[in-house]
Amino acid sequence: MRIEENRTFAEIAPGDSAEIVRVCTEDDFYVFATASGNHNPLHLARHDGDGDGAAEVVAPAMWVASLISAVIGNILPGAGTLYRAQSLRFEARAHAGDELVARVTVTEKRPPDGIVMATEVTRKSDGATILTGEAEVQAPPRKLTFEDLDIPGLLIERHRHFDALIDRAEPLPPLPTAVIAPEEPRSLGGALLGARHTIIAPILIGDPARIAAAARELGASLDGIEIVEAADHDRAANIAVDLVAQGRAAALMKGHLHTDVMLKAALRKEKGLRTGRRFTHVFVMDVPGVAHPLLVTDAAINIAPDLRTKMDIVQNAIDLARSIGIEVPKVGVLSAVETVNPDIPSSLDAALLSKMAERGQITGGIVDGPLAMDNAVDISAARTKGITSQVAGRAEVLVVPNIDAGNMLAKQLAYISHAEGAGVVMGALVPIILNSRSDDDKARLASCAVAALHNARLTGLLPVVSRAAE
Repeated sequence: MRIEENRTFAEIAPGDSAEIVRVCTEDDFYVFATASGNHNPLHLARHDGDGDGAAEVVAPAMWVASLISAVIGNILPGAGTLYRAQSLRFEARAHAGDELVARVTVTEKRPPDGIVMATEVTRKSDGATILTGEAEVQAPPRKLTFEDLDIPGLLIERHRHFDALIDRAEPLPPLPTAVIAPEEPRSLGGALLGARHTIIAPILIGDPARIAAAARELGASLDGIEIVEAADHDRAANIAVDLVAQGRAAALMKGHLHTDVMLKAALRKEKGLRTGRRFTHVFVMDVPGVAHPLLVTDAAINIAPDLRTKMDIVQNAIDLARSIGIEVPKVGVLSAVETVNPDIPSSLDAALLSKMAERGQITGGIVDGPLAMDNAVDISAARTKGITSQVAGRAEVLVVPNIDAGNMLAKQLAYISHAEGAGVVMGALVPIILNSRSDDDKARLASCAVAALHNARLTGLLPVVSRAAE
């Protein structure tokens, strides 16, 4: 807690100076765009504002100028100051990542309360002048001393982790993907979006007339995309699995059909996709404000998994986390408590899974449990409970006790925390892209990217990350 103190007209003399240093970020520019209504793409990450094929992320000029007001309102003269005039001349441009120095210097006093100041913003790295000008303000009428104000924080609903996954997947060879029954606009649109970003090469399986109708509704072309006719959804799912067996497809993607129809075909005994592990579902969640992707498993397939199934759930999640760039995944096995309680079966399973990882029965990550949700993801909560662990407060993978808990957690993250979720089924010979009907384009595209990255690691297109945790 800081104690702030302003300066009245009598306390200020020509030559007095004050400054602040601020690193400008992409999120600053999104906040400015929202507050000001200025949506110029030159200022926004991942947008090409001048048609040169590159994102500029130029700092908005008036955002840079606002740094001057921060010095005036916070330091010199400080609280109680009001603007009368401000001139500005922009000498150069700042960009996201620049460290800027905003400085004011008193040049004149105009009784009874006027203060004139030279104002400037420079870039710290090279001293370049970004802005010059002059401010005239009304000095505070009385002395104020106060504690640093508690301003509500802002959370930018931007999914940077998914952006990074998509950027990593786009340069890879397109993943041949059998898309099962993409017979309505959302499921077809997700497949076509993945194709436009060169992440997947879709093979569409289903009723050609319905697929064409969905394309017309989207205003999309199907030129150059293979369509395989299937009389019904059971047949479409089996054809998709056949394409994997023939080496023509390296992933499946769920379209407009029931999940159990697709999984029944994948689990068939003859030329199916079994590997000896249970099929398990992993949500890769991009939660605004969380510094890394957060994996939640299993929230979609295994209803009440036993310990053996949970072993596969944990191992599959670790494997996927490694594929998306988490070198040594930290896995928190969740329960209602962080201590082993014989009356709470999930706490017993969590402790056993943790010990199995220590003994090498689960490899590639660090597993700890039981952990309650708070001390799995919040380091302060873990310290309050006295938990000393490499995982507590830092979990990147959350293993839930059952499908009820997983479904609630994933939807809470989506609808209350504004997360996006990419869905992939693991444990099969190839990744299975499994989206919800309510998923938007970003979630569907990210699901394709996650599947492509996992396939690339398995086939050697991406380097295998360190297995130091094993």
